[in-house]
Amino acid sequence: MAILSHQLASKYNVAAPRYTSYPTMPYWHTDPFSAEQWVDSLQSSFQETNNTQGLSLYIHLPFCENLCTYCGCNTRITKNHAVEKPYIQAVLKEWQMYRDLFNETPVIREIHLGGGTPTFFNPDNLKMLINGILETAEVHPEGAFGFEGHPANTTEQHLQTLYDLGFRRVSLGIQDFDPKVRHIINRDQSFEQVRDVTLAARKIGYTSINYDLIYGLPLQTTEGLINTVQLVASLWPDRIAFYSYAHVPWIKPGQRRFTENDLPDAGLKAKLYEIGRRMFASYGYQEIGMDHFALPGDELYIAHNSGTLHRNFMGYTTQHTQLLTGLGVSAISDTGYAFAQNAKTVEAYLAYIADGRLPIFKGHVLTKQDIVIRTHISNIMCTGQTQWDLFADHCSALAEGIERLAPLAEDGLIQLQHDGLKVTVQGGRFLRNICMALDARLWAAQPTTQLFSMAI
Repeated sequence: MAILSHQLASKYNVAAPRYTSYPTMPYWHTDPFSAEQWVDSLQSSFQETNNTQGLSLYIHLPFCENLCTYCGCNTRITKNHAVEKPYIQAVLKEWQMYRDLFNETPVIREIHLGGGTPTFFNPDNLKMLINGILETAEVHPEGAFGFEGHPANTTEQHLQTLYDLGFRRVSLGIQDFDPKVRHIINRDQSFEQVRDVTLAARKIGYTSINYDLIYGLPLQTTEGLINTVQLVASLWPDRIAFYSYAHVPWIKPGQRRFTENDLPDAGLKAKLYEIGRRMFASYGYQEIGMDHFALPGDELYIAHNSGTLHRNFMGYTTQHTQLLTGLGVSAISDTGYAFAQNAKTVEAYLAYIADGRLPIFKGHVLTKQDIVIRTHISNIMCTGQTQWDLFADHCSALAEGIERLAPLAEDGLIQLQHDGLKVTVQGGRFLRNICMALDARLWAAQPTTQLFSMAI
């Protein structure tokens, strides 16, 4: 007898990574990790790919005026805007350190400003930041720039300034329009503010507008979510990111403003997802990978249908570069051969920069086995399928992972064959669980405490 949808939701509602990297960060095990190892990996990757792919830049801008209690990002809460220029000057100094390591002018394929709240910074300071990056680099012909904005403080001047610098994508954090939910998560914004920013962005010429929504938030109801999706659809964003709320109060104490009793249980949370998913489809949005939806014509939709979708620490992207360089506090970099993370507090980050040192505090050098597993997890997350060459990929960890996939095939989540797997329509909502079966490092060292949010 086929297992029912609600039974699947219950069975697979386990703590699971989101797989923006493999190995996932708790399993980075290069100890000690030296700046010399990172520089060697960085320079090798740059020399291999700069003239073809170019590189991606993620710039973390951590400041927010208020704490959103649902948030799991690295933030610094302050209303003191005097912090803007010193921080930008530090980021530009970090970029110059990287420039000094490159043997030729870097070609930038992608820039993403994340946070925190990038629109905490005034437009002139953002202009100083981007000009400081671009004056020492070239922009790839297919370059794509995007930023995250808070609807309550993103002004037309922000939008125009960044547009003039080459930005064409903006992502607005909505989360939910229900007043009760917005109050408990301390998200002070209105539908009218979202509407006005959206209309202004379209008028200026932005070609892709994304809304972030979250299901599973405290006090969220089916009626409230239906109303939220209807309001969202009335504005027709090009993309929607529909994230599962990650309840990790042991990492983010701000989430202790509410308790588990305020959260939808697993059954209701699964229902909220299905309601949103069906409504998005009814409005013409196509499901893309995990958590994402896009209208036909959007670049994310095109990349998904052409099989060129890519996933990195910034999430899903249409730009595939081997080298991702992260600038700013807590930013993560990826060379294809190694990961590195910057210092996680503003004070520590600024101290590294003042000393003229790259602000790397932890990292991981990928083994051959890591690279094999990473490739298959990336394929599953981006294309919903993967093929293994059992000769070229040969490692015992992959063979063990394939064995762990058998129960998922029995439950109808994947079609498992001797040369690969394909995710079924039903399995699309369980991508984290499917990838977890292949996660050799997690299975080799099962956590004794909860490290990840729940899959449902």
